[in-house]
Amino acid sequence: MTDPTHARVAYFSMEIALESSIPTYSGGLGALAGDMLRSAADLELPMVGVTLAYRGGYFEQKLDGQGQQGESPSVWEPESVVEPAGAAVTVEIEGRPVKVRGWRYRITGMGSRFVPVYLLDTALPENDPEDRKLTDRLYGGDRRYRLCQEAILGIGGVRLLRALGYARLENFHMNEGHSALLTLALLEEQVQEHPDNPLNLEAEVARLRQKCVFTTHTPVPAGHDVFDRSLVTQVVGSDQADRLAELGLMSNGQLNMTELALYCSRYVNGVAMRHGEVSRSMFPRFSIRAITNGVHVGTWTCPPFQDLYDRLVPEWRQDNRYLRYAMGISLDEILMAHAEAKQRLFAAIQQETGVALDEAKLTLGFARRAAVYKRADLLLSDPDRLEQLARTAGPLQIIYAGKAHPADEEGKALIRRIFESSARLRDGVHLLYIENYDMRWGQLLTSGVDLWLNTPLRPYEASGTSGMKAALNGVPSLSVLDGWWIEGHGEGVTGWSIGDDDSREGSWAEAESLYNKLETVVVPQFYRNPLAYAGVMRGAIAFNGSFFNTQRMLRQYTQNAYTLSVLGEDGTEESELRWKVG
Repeated sequence: MTDPTHARVAYFSMEIALESSIPTYSGGLGALAGDMLRSAADLELPMVGVTLAYRGGYFEQKLDGQGQQGESPSVWEPESVVEPAGAAVTVEIEGRPVKVRGWRYRITGMGSRFVPVYLLDTALPENDPEDRKLTDRLYGGDRRYRLCQEAILGIGGVRLLRALGYARLENFHMNEGHSALLTLALLEEQVQEHPDNPLNLEAEVARLRQKCVFTTHTPVPAGHDVFDRSLVTQVVGSDQADRLAELGLMSNGQLNMTELALYCSRYVNGVAMRHGEVSRSMFPRFSIRAITNGVHVGTWTCPPFQDLYDRLVPEWRQDNRYLRYAMGISLDEILMAHAEAKQRLFAAIQQETGVALDEAKLTLGFARRAAVYKRADLLLSDPDRLEQLARTAGPLQIIYAGKAHPADEEGKALIRRIFESSARLRDGVHLLYIENYDMRWGQLLTSGVDLWLNTPLRPYEASGTSGMKAALNGVPSLSVLDGWWIEGHGEGVTGWSIGDDDSREGSWAEAESLYNKLETVVVPQFYRNPLAYAGVMRGAIAFNGSFFNTQRMLRQYTQNAYTLSVLGEDGTEESELRWKVG
C-alpha cells in the first residue's frame, strides 16, 4: 500500500515486534501484532499500524550466576533505522500541548505492496524535557506515565493518521485496551462535523461503534488497565473525563480501559475459543466472540524447513493451508531438516554462552515471559523425580528463556528458583537459561529444540503462540490444556497433554502428569522409536502449522470483524475485499 486514501484498517497496539533489532515489543502481544501486519502485507490488505517509538525499548536483561536479573535500556536511534513520517500533531497532556511526530517502518509482503507502521515519538526539542521521555520505555514508569502513553497512542495516533491523509479508514482495531482512548479522538471528530448541532452522545457512540473493533488478550482481571478518575482528569482533562462518566464508564470512580473498548466497539473477540468463554464470563454485558491467534509462517519457519517446504510443498507461502500436505513428506526428511535446525541453535548457544550441548539428547524448550502464572518451574517441582526419569527413560537438556518485568519481584524470584534447581540437578539433566530473550532467540529456540513445554495455570493462558511457532518447525508441544492448545492438541498426533481438561486439577496433579508423560511416553519414544516421534513432528506441521497462522487469522478478521471497501478500476467503490483474502 502506498496511497493513504486506500487504507481501510488502522491497527493500534501498545507494542509491535517489527524485527529483533527494533526493541518496540516485550513478548507475545507485540509478536502477534507484528505477525498480523506481516500477513496483511502478504495479502495486500489495506492496513496501517500504529504504536510508540520507545527509544529506551523494554529493557536489556542481564542475569548473574544466581539468576538475579539486572536491567538496562535498549537504546536505539529511530533516525538511523526508520524514515520520518512527514507529519507531527499535538496532544494535550495534563493541560500542556505535547508535540508528537511519527516514524514510518515499511513491512513489505510477498509482492510489491507494503503495510506502513507509524511509531509515535515525543522526543522533540519543542516539548518539555519530561514530555520528551513519554515515549521512552515500554511498560515503564508509574500509572501516570502509562496513561500519558495511552493518550499519545490513542489520541495522538488518530490525529497523526489524519494529518498523513488517512481519511477513509473504516476500522480502528484496538489490540488490547491500551489504545482505547482513540475512541475519544474519533468522538471529537464526529462532534466537530456538526459543531452547531446539540450533542446527542448516545447517537454519536452508536456511530462510533461502527468504526471500532477490539481484541482482548487478558483473562486475568488484574491485567486490565484501570485508572482513577482523578488521574484521567489530570491527564486528558475534565471535559473528557466528564464525557466518559456520562457514558457510564467511570464505575466506582475508575476508568477500565477494557470496558471503554468493549463499550465502543461493534465487534469484540478473544484470542482462542476458550478465552472467548472466559472473557464472556468476565464481561457478561458484552457480546464477545473468538478468533484464535496464529503466527506468521515466513517469519517463524526456520531456513531448513523453509527449504524443505519450498521443494515439496511450493505453494505454502502464498497459501499456508498447503502445509496440510506436509503429511506427504517423508519422516527421514523431517528428521534431517530438524537436525539442521538443532545444529543452528546449539551453535548460537555455544558462541554466545560458551556452553556445548549434546545434539543426541532430548532437548526441551521453555521460553516465555517470566510471570508466575506461566509456572516455568513446574517441571522442576520434584528434582529427584526428574533425575529418576532421566536415568530410567533417557537424559534431558532443558533450555529456558524469558524476562521478568522490572517491577515483578515474583517473576524475578521465579528465575532465581530455576537457577537454584539447575545447580542441584545432576544425573542426566542439564539445564540452561538464555538471557535477553528476543525475536532472534525465539526463532532459534522454537525451531531447534525437540519438544516445546508450556505449563500455564489455567485459565490464565489466553492463547499462547510459541507452541504454534514450534509446530511450523516440526517441534511437538507438551502442554497444559489451556489457550490454543485445547484446539491444537491431538494426543500422540501433534504432541501431548499435561493433565486433562479439568479446571479442578492443581499444580501437584499436573506436575505428576508431566513427569508420567515424559517418563512413559515422550522420552522413550524419542530415544527408542525415532520414526514414531518424527510422525508426531510431521503431524504438528500438517495439522497445526496449516491452521494456527496469521494468514488464516487475518482472513477471519476480514470476513467477520472488518468492514472493507476498495476503489475499483473505474474509481467506483466496491463493497468488499474478500476477492483478495476470502
